Amino acid sequence: MLLLFYVVVSFAQTPYKRIVSLAPSLTQSLYYLDAQDNLVGCTSYCMAAKEDKKEIVASAVKANLEKVIALKADLVLVSGFTDPQDIETLRKFGIKVEVFQSPKSFQEICGQFIRLGKLIGKEERARRIVLESEQKIKNISSRIKWEKKPRMFFQIGANPLFSVLPNTFMDDYMNFLGAENIAKTLKRGSVSREFVIAQNPDYIFIVTMGIVGKEEKDTWSRYSQLTASRKKQIHIIESDIACQPTPITFVQTMEVLEKIINK
Repeated sequence: MLLLFYVVVSFAQTPYKRIVSLAPSLTQSLYYLDAQDNLVGCTSYCMAAKEDKKEIVASAVKANLEKVIALKADLVLVSGFTDPQDIETLRKFGIKVEVFQSPKSFQEICGQFIRLGKLIGKEERARRIVLESEQKIKNISSRIKWEKKPRMFFQIGANPLFSVLPNTFMDDYMNFLGAENIAKTLKRGSVSREFVIAQNPDYIFIVTMGIVGKEEKDTWSRYSQLTASRKKQIHIIESDIACQPTPITFVQTMEVLEKIINK
């Protein structure tokens, strides 16, 4: 009986004691999985980790490999945007590097979250969070009732304008709301204001932070011919949750959207 207990406990513990995360969403996932004590390094955009005084080893685009190696990391988590040469260099030093490509759907977000949970000995917790998140999404979708399917424009940042495209996890916000993405036929995210005006969305959601979002909202509000402008359906969604591909932040974003729609 004691032997069995030892085996179960040992299996539940992560084999990695010194984890470096080079993607904010992966860092946030470690916190959701209650594995932050094993995190020793992060990027300058990993807010929770910065508050915990974790070592900053990377900016948004470039990692300081000397710092990562000096931290004696035994696992480095990276996104698909990480320089392949950097990945190869870390692996040459005997460090395990796990690459998580940008998920294309909520389903992929959940799959990657479980994969991370397995990797660090937190699979049961990961699966529980995913099940809870899936149920919350179903509940939100069931509460959204439309007389006519609305058209939505999800704008990411400004100068240039970028639209959320199909086959991305952010497109699933509109899918689960039962709405139509005005960019559903586009292959590239860069759009003009003329394109948006011609598509005449019922809702405009500006995914950004700070003063840029306010300026964009004011700009769109001046186009009185837009349905979204006339109906005062131009809203700012904080990018620190909407752009973070984790099950929990996806649900949080859906809850914000539901509150706006059903107010």
